[in-house]
Amino acid sequence: MSTLRVDTIANTAGTTNNRVLQVVSTTKTDTFSSSSTSFVDVTGLSVNITPSSSSSKILIMADVSVGSQSFNVFIKLKRDSTDIYIPDAAGSRPLVSGKNGGAPQSGDVYGLTKVPVMYLDSPSTTSQITYKFQLRSYSSSYTAYINRTHQDRDTAHYDPRTPSSITLMEIAQ
Repeated sequence: MSTLRVDTIANTAGTTNNRVLQVVSTTKTDTFSSSSTSFVDVTGLSVNITPSSSSSKILIMADVSVGSQSFNVFIKLKRDSTDIYIPDAAGSRPLVSGKNGGAPQSGDVYGLTKVPVMYLDSPSTTSQITYKFQLRSYSSSYTAYINRTHQDRDTAHYDPRTPSSITLMEIAQ
């Protein structure tokens, strides 16, 4: 068996574009719940990154496990205090990055939805940035969850718990 060792790899095209400069990630393995009808930060589901160039792009890859007592649970991706990865305004519809599978009015107390998010952001800064997820419940009468179902029964056959994660990659441009 042979081993190849090198000190550096030169880019023969003479460009540094589209290289991954750094990767940061976090995984949330505990649970979170809220009955707020306003968006609240999900504790432990945020990542800081300091871009090395203002022309860099940040690739955000995430999956968020969302459970509910009933109705809809919305999640939102933010860069610091700015909403990102949301649609254009349309009437009074919620502008969100994703939602749970949400059953009709009967509720979905056993459900847990993995919400994937992939977005290429252009923050145009070399200052530290925080990317985070927020959560909002449909009604203050119902609880929204991260990483668990509403029932959360301690049995071998029901109500799993799953992790959520965010990974950021700085891409040279």
